[in-house]
Amino acid sequence: MDARPVRPAAQRHRTFAGILANTLLANLTTSYLWFAITFWIYLETRNVIATGVVGGVYMLLLAVTGIGFGTLVDRYRKLAVMRWAGAATLVMFTAAWLVYLSVPERSLSALGRPWFWVLALVVLLGATVENLRNIALSTTVTLLIDPELRDRANGYVGMVQGLAFLVTSVLSGLSIGLLGLGPTLLIAVGLSALALGHLAVLRMPEETRPAATDAHGGFDLRGAWTAVAAVPGLAALVLFATFNNLIGGVYLALMDPYGLELFPVEQWGLWLALGSTGFLVGGAVVGRLGLGPRPVRTLLGGVAAMGVVGALFTIREWGWLYVLGIWLYMALVPAVEAAEQTVIQAVVPLARQGRVFGLAAAVEAAAAPVTAFMVAPAAEAWIIPFARSPAGAAALGPLLGQGSARGIALVFLIAGTVMALAAVAAWRSPAYRRISTAWAVAGPVATT
Repeated sequence: MDARPVRPAAQRHRTFAGILANTLLANLTTSYLWFAITFWIYLETRNVIATGVVGGVYMLLLAVTGIGFGTLVDRYRKLAVMRWAGAATLVMFTAAWLVYLSVPERSLSALGRPWFWVLALVVLLGATVENLRNIALSTTVTLLIDPELRDRANGYVGMVQGLAFLVTSVLSGLSIGLLGLGPTLLIAVGLSALALGHLAVLRMPEETRPAATDAHGGFDLRGAWTAVAAVPGLAALVLFATFNNLIGGVYLALMDPYGLELFPVEQWGLWLALGSTGFLVGGAVVGRLGLGPRPVRTLLGGVAAMGVVGALFTIREWGWLYVLGIWLYMALVPAVEAAEQTVIQAVVPLARQGRVFGLAAAVEAAAAPVTAFMVAPAAEAWIIPFARSPAGAAALGPLLGQGSARGIALVFLIAGTVMALAAVAAWRSPAYRRISTAWAVAGPVATT
């Protein structure tokens, strides 16, 4: 059964605001180091395979750990889980800093040396553990926010995540460009410690003990699938939300290389930050207005629009067009994410939500490594060299212009088109009608 409020709404909202503020700091730290290590890898190697592999491994780790993290969220108190995640991230980032201090930088930046991959893996593990906090955060919306306001709360969650993305996209480029990797790692360690200290003093009396649950072990795949299968159309909803991750793997591999071809690293961080303000605007709109009476329709409409933007924002090698496209894409993300979360919070009991959110995160994250691992080598070995050849320039010029990065633009065009068509197909499917009916029955009323 879902927890019943033990405090007035205003007090619960203040607690939720504190958790959001802590999440902002933690996500800021993780994104700061993640962007920084990606910038550093590309600048040291000028190899899109390296950035694609690192990005793909990160998403693969999210996919592998999602169900296990969700099981932990269902079995233990949500604040305790968040504290464990914060402590693990602090340990990993500290280990990365120690690796940097122990290994000569020439060996550290060589793709053929093991220390390059050790450093990248340790940072990836620290960033991956942070996803445990994000799964727990989705369940705290159910615990602390009244049902009719949850879509707006989920919008504010997206806005906070966007703010972290915005700030770190600026700071990461400046940090790598002006300070280097060592001080960047040390800053991440300090911010992680600060976030953990703040989390230690937060209290949530709505959950004095773990909620009664049927979760077992550390990886309850059967329980997660049972919870999803119990709601008609919920499995399809998870697949609907996965569509935006299909193109996400392409962005993991090629978005930063394309931006760094257009701008110096310090400027690229600033332009990426400007584009990321779309995340803030999109989250604020959802937080203010909600998602409307049909959130599943909102989700698919957002995914289709993201595909169109992804197909068109590099048809010419113009910096302003690229930044505008990033802004539009980011503005759509909060509505897509909030729609999925709001429906799950309404139709799934709290005792099973952790596993459902974990399964959703695993399935959605699994889409990105597939495209990242396929696209990065293909782009490096064939597409980019062909696009830069005289024959490629003649063939692609009328569609994508004469810029040196038109090979990456071709990949974006194909991926965005596939994404938009997949969303339209899902819109016309029977599964869409089933999950829409399940939402209409549950509505914004909390399940028990």
